[in-house]
Formats: sequence, C-alpha cells, structure tokens
Amino acid sequence: MNKPPSTSSAMLHATLQQTGPIPLAAEIACRQGELLALVGPSGSGKSTVLRSIAGLYAPQHGRIVCNGETWLDTAAGLQLSTARRRIGMVFQNYALFPHLGALENILEGMDDPTTPDARKRAQALLRKVHLDGLAARRPAQLSGGQQQRVAVARALARDPHVLLLDEPFSAVDRATREKLYVELAELRRDLKMPVILVTHDLDEAAMLADRMTILSRGRTLQTGSPLVVRRRPVSAEVARLIGLKNLFTGEVIAHQASSGHTLIGWHGQRLKVRLQPDFTPGTGINWTLPAADVLLMPLDHDSRDPLDNPLSGRIVKIVALGETVHIQVQANATGDARLSLNVSHHIARRYALAEGQQLTLRLRGEHIHLMPADDNPRKVTVRAR
Repeated sequence: MNKPPSTSSAMLHATLQQTGPIPLAAEIACRQGELLALVGPSGSGKSTVLRSIAGLYAPQHGRIVCNGETWLDTAAGLQLSTARRRIGMVFQNYALFPHLGALENILEGMDDPTTPDARKRAQALLRKVHLDGLAARRPAQLSGGQQQRVAVARALARDPHVLLLDEPFSAVDRATREKLYVELAELRRDLKMPVILVTHDLDEAAMLADRMTILSRGRTLQTGSPLVVRRRPVSAEVARLIGLKNLFTGEVIAHQASSGHTLIGWHGQRLKVRLQPDFTPGTGINWTLPAADVLLMPLDHDSRDPLDNPLSGRIVKIVALGETVHIQVQANATGDARLSLNVSHHIARRYALAEGQQLTLRLRGEHIHLMPADDNPRKVTVRAR
C-alpha cells in the first residue's frame, strides 16, 4: 500500500536524519508545480526541515536533490551554501529591508539587480502580486498583507527552483489571510516549481496544498492528499495530531468479502465497516470516524445501507460555537467512550436536543477507518505524484 518514494518525477527530494539537538527522521518529496504543506504542532520540526532545504541549517545526516542538482549529501561531504541553492524563501516576519521601498526590496532578491532589465522585471513582479503603484513605499508604509506580497515577489525574483513559505500568513488578520489564500492559489498557476508551505493550521493546508506531510518530533508520519490524510490517517498518533475526536480502540472480528465489509468489536457492540482485510481477525486495532459521519437517526428512518450502524446513547455535552452545535454522546454500552458530532442550529432545534437526552445515532461504516493498535504504522508514502 505504501511504496518507497519515487525521486524520478520529484523535482525536490530530501531525507534528513539526526538524533539531536533537534531530532530528525524526515523524508519529503515535492514535484514541479506542486504545493506540499508541512503540518504539525510547535516543535514538530517543520521549520527545521524547511531551513535544511534552504541551507540555513545543517543536519547531521541527509541528502537533498533539487532539479537534478545535489544540494546536500553528508555521506559525500557535500553541502552547498544558501547562496548557491536556487531557492526563494518567504519568512514568517517577511524580513524586508525597512529602509528600502517595495521595488528596491524586490531588486535585492535578484542575482544581479544592476542589469538593464532588472527594474523592468521587478515592476512586473509587483504587478503580479497586485502592488502596482506602491513601488516606492517602505515596509512601514505597507499593510501586513502588502508586506507579504512584497516578500513573495522578492522570493520569485531569483527565478528559484523551489519556493519555501514559512508560516507566511500568521502575521495578518483573518480577512487579509483569506484574500492572500486566493492570491496564492492564483499565483500558483504560473509557478513551475515545487512549493513547500510550513503551517500549523490543518485547514490552511487542506485549502492550499496538493499534498501534506504530517510531522511530529522531527519525524514524517504520513504524506498524502489532505482528503486522504484526514479520512485515512495511518496511525492513532496522526489521528490525534489532525484533531480527530472519534478515536477508539477495538478488535477485528471477521472479514466478509462477499458483502464488502469488516466486522469489528467495540465495547460489546459489533460494527460493520468498510472492508479492510489487511488486519487479521482477533487482533486489536484503533479506529476513527469523522464527526461529520456520526449522524442523528431521523425519527422515521429505516436504513437500508448495509454499513449503517445504529447506536443509542445519551447527550452529555452540548456547546454552540458560531453556526455549529458540537455534541458529545455517551453510547449506552461503551463504558467511558464518547462520540462527537456536529449539527446545525436548525437540526438542534428540530430535535430539541438537550443534555441528558436519549437518542439514536447512525455511524457510517463506510467511513470508519482502521489503524494498527501499536501506533507504529507501516512505512508512509512520500512519493510525489
């Protein structure tokens, strides 16, 4: 299921290892025109990986190849300086020169800002990031979003082989951030290079990235499309890191290939789930189900879905946050296990939901995902596609 990473189609491939002072056991691959998001909590190693690619940090062991050129090979004693690596980098604080205008900041990013067409190229980049007419303004005269656009234009001024973005949206307000998301998505249409984005925001990664890599304590745990990672985490650790609330232990009972389902046991309950034959009957597993797939059973519902799992329980907590009502339900036969689901205010009113209320839920078995019980997943795919 998880094959070794392919380097032939990836313009950027990096393997980094060390025991300390910052532990690393990371492997990433990003192809031309792809945006890969590195996601994880503070201290997970995201920025260290990015800095290693940029040549700003020297790992004890590693190899980095970009566009066929080796930037780092510790086994061979090779390490190109940052100046010799064709990178464009946008820092979290943008790192603009405060005494220079926007145009001059962009010129500083070029290999030779004195060539006849350098200023013309810088002006074209200003237009590309929607800052035409603001060439003379210094950073202090620009908004946070405008400073970020200058930083992106400066990063592109070197005609880089890879664009590195280190938490580029963290310093702006939400409205500006959402506008910049759109502009980055539009800009990517013209970028013919790998783009690597460091972020702690899973929703941001899911919105912008083609693929994302989950990191923890310097280790790459899983790489895949945002949908696959969220729906099918490879381990309970990944499920916790991406914020899945419905994470439980259970046991595989049997596989029914003819009817296309696997049967698992959970606190005396038998649940039918999507067929997952890699797990041996009788073994313990972790399993997860997105909150969106825990549904209230309609009052007149008669399910004919073979993977529907009706379950009765009692509401133990209701919290309204914005347009959504978050609910925790204590399943009647499951000890301390609580299921989480989200409903709209309209649905909450229709069912007159209240703490202490008994109700019936429907667990969508087609979206119940099984994982190893030992929290040691199989080797994770990091190949670029």
